[in-house]
Amino acid sequence: MAKIDETRPFKQVQIAVMTVSDTRTEADDRSGELLRSRAEAAGHAVVQKVIVPDEQARIEAQLRSWIEDPSVDVVIATGGTGVTGRDVTPEAFAAVYDKEIPGFGELFRHLSVASVGVSTIQSRATGGVAGGTYLFALPGSTGACKDAWDGILVYQLDYRFRPCNFVELMPRLRE
Repeated sequence: MAKIDETRPFKQVQIAVMTVSDTRTEADDRSGELLRSRAEAAGHAVVQKVIVPDEQARIEAQLRSWIEDPSVDVVIATGGTGVTGRDVTPEAFAAVYDKEIPGFGELFRHLSVASVGVSTIQSRATGGVAGGTYLFALPGSTGACKDAWDGILVYQLDYRFRPCNFVELMPRLRE
């Protein structure tokens, strides 16, 4: 049965949060703030938090910067995962992935059915790995960020979660 194994030590991961938006500011970035606060409440360090416009080249550049930065283990982005013309976050993420984690988007959509019903089909949430860094792109709503953090990331980013988790794989991501 999946659970937290209290006999294992907690291992803090270093997280960077990116809000993808043409309109958000630090004052009204509720989704980015939700991810920051949940990550810190879980015991992780948020080492950077930025807002990037809905421009693929700018998103890719920020991702590449964090992938090269040894102080960043995980990137979590919010926004730009829909199907409109300005929604280019999944394309930016795909351009930098070494490996996609298809199950992340699949599980996210499965979980979010409880919140938004069949409207979850409009989400192109995605996950992958590049240069030993985990990358996750979530929709821009706070509800979607709650679903992803509370239903997936809080467990997969906890070394104590059994039977397996992303953290225990981190030393082997660059093999």
